Amino acid sequence: MTQLEQARKSKITPEMEQVAKTEGIDVHKLARRVANGHVVIPKNQGGKSKPLGIGKGLCTKVNANVGSSSELEDVSWEVEKARIAVKYGSDTLMDLSTGPQFNEVRRAIMKEITVPIGTVPIYEASIGALKNKEAIINMDEDDMFQAIQNQAKEGVDFITVHCGVTRDTVEKFKNSDRIMGIVSRGGAFTAAWILKNQEENPLYKNYDYLLEIAREYDVTLSLGDGLRPGCTHDATDIPQISELLILGNLVERARESGVQVMVEGPGHVPINQIKSNVQIQKRVCKGAPFYVLGPLVTDLAPGYDHITSAIGGAIAAAAGADYLCYVTPAEHLSIPDKENVKEGVIASKIAAQAADLAKGIDSAIDNEIKMAHARKNFKWDLQFKLALDDEKPRACWERKPSPKDDMCTMCGEFCAIKLVGDNIK
Repeated sequence: MTQLEQARKSKITPEMEQVAKTEGIDVHKLARRVANGHVVIPKNQGGKSKPLGIGKGLCTKVNANVGSSSELEDVSWEVEKARIAVKYGSDTLMDLSTGPQFNEVRRAIMKEITVPIGTVPIYEASIGALKNKEAIINMDEDDMFQAIQNQAKEGVDFITVHCGVTRDTVEKFKNSDRIMGIVSRGGAFTAAWILKNQEENPLYKNYDYLLEIAREYDVTLSLGDGLRPGCTHDATDIPQISELLILGNLVERARESGVQVMVEGPGHVPINQIKSNVQIQKRVCKGAPFYVLGPLVTDLAPGYDHITSAIGGAIAAAAGADYLCYVTPAEHLSIPDKENVKEGVIASKIAAQAADLAKGIDSAIDNEIKMAHARKNFKWDLQFKLALDDEKPRACWERKPSPKDDMCTMCGEFCAIKLVGDNIK
């Protein structure tokens, strides 16, 4: 049985116990949230990942994307980036490889990493079609479902599936005034297939079969936003909302089948639209965990999109989003290198902490209080230990020429904390 099915039978699984302990909440409360679909525990029954909860009342989680392309592929490099992402706090990883050795990359990462692993199986189907059938759009239904089956068997914990890209939503997209069009690779593959074959999306048409596979392995479905906005101009338009309405229906069907499900969201969204986007998703999708890419709040900062996405991510998570996909400084420019991965993870962790503080998550509040006391008492090592990145603040502090541990070079003997503290003892 899946985690969802067991929770509905009031059975507490070892995974629920571990998540409850990690999050510091009552395990029966957690089980009720799993049972009603407000929390997911993405863990393949045949996989080795550590249990992790995503959803209502839990700490905001962060995902890091890694993966090769046909332009740049090095298996060991992708594994090292995966290690770095986990080292700096990524709660999950997604392998988005599209290079010739995509299978080797995924298997190497899964062998090395124990956080939950996600994939986009249509990439595998598309690579196979390009190699064996001359074009991505020549893949067929069997190719799509075989890729899903293959990866579920290997132990993948969650998969992105673009079930909401249908003939109807593609038609709405064609009639829209979008500037960027479709920026999701999986969404583009699916839309191109629909337009070429003039048939319905197989993952939508045969959704029950998809649910059978997911239920067999307890693979969590991440319903992808194939029509997410790729620039702020395109945000919250008819194609995006039309897809979301379909996903809301698919969430209910997944739950009825005992399959864990979460929903992906935008994208590029102006600050003033983020809260409403989250509220609409939560209402339409009956409280399903919400997984957002950013969102990026401006399109004018290439090279700094880890910052634009952290701004949007903090606002989205404070409004109720549960899961942030990191964005690196290399977004829209290149495959991220190791330093880009680190910067992307840290930026998203900052956003998650800021949101958890706003949500009133106990652990977030406790750590803020601990940091305040550490700063007040000049406990530098404790400050570095509590910091989301312990290396950068330590390096900054060690630049000081003075050996005094109760000062930094910003204020020196004019330190406000020290001046007041010395006079009220």
